[in-house]
Amino acid sequence: MSVLPPVRKDRIIGQLPKCFSKGAALNTENEFHSKVKTACQQQRTGTVGFKISKVIVVGDLAVGKTCLINRFCKNVFDKNYKATIGVDFEMERFEVLGVPFSLQLWDTAGQERFKCIASTYYRGAQAVIIVFDLTDVASLEHTRQWLEDAMKENDPTSVLLFLVGTKKDLSSPAQYTLIEQDAIQLADQMKAEYWAVSALSGENVREFFFRVASLTFEANVLAELEKSGSRRIGEVVQINSNSNNLYATSKKKQPNCCQ
Repeated sequence: MSVLPPVRKDRIIGQLPKCFSKGAALNTENEFHSKVKTACQQQRTGTVGFKISKVIVVGDLAVGKTCLINRFCKNVFDKNYKATIGVDFEMERFEVLGVPFSLQLWDTAGQERFKCIASTYYRGAQAVIIVFDLTDVASLEHTRQWLEDAMKENDPTSVLLFLVGTKKDLSSPAQYTLIEQDAIQLADQMKAEYWAVSALSGENVREFFFRVASLTFEANVLAELEKSGSRRIGEVVQINSNSNNLYATSKKKQPNCCQ
């Protein structure tokens, strides 16, 4: 019996969602990797469908991390601000190219006094979402430190990074244009994908999380294929090695038997 909830109809992904800006994107392709599509069609995705991929959401106090998660997971927006104490998380189930896939979204505290508690949950992340407020330049500058803290607990070569500006609805066009230029430049330096969203209106929120799920899924399948390929090569070598040893042993023993 499965302990994971079924996939909702509005969580089915059949094609790779588009990036927000090609100037700061992890992947500018229009489709999933050909190896990933083939593996899904042939049902060779290994344990990907049974794993839970960890995504941590970090950023300054009051930038809108909880509101962002709640807009996607519960389709609600709470105007009454409550600071996250320590950590909280939501589970989201997707179906990507016919394969079930689970994301665990960890909402971490932005307050300095809870930082040491939250950082203990950073380890093992497959994606890191660094959130800043589009109306607060300082929160964008602080994303460098948040990234550094998150990477202390993770392998930088195996984590997908997303730089997300919230409160797009509160930013004037002139203000947004200026901060977006800096954000895209910073995202490029971080090797992160940039997005701008509004938890209040819901603008780009669904598209963003579908993008996170898709790219995380793709990375998992490619890693699984690489792992299974290595296992096959190892097994062949081992079998051949054992066979040769057995043959050599039998040749040595044969004269003794004849005597």
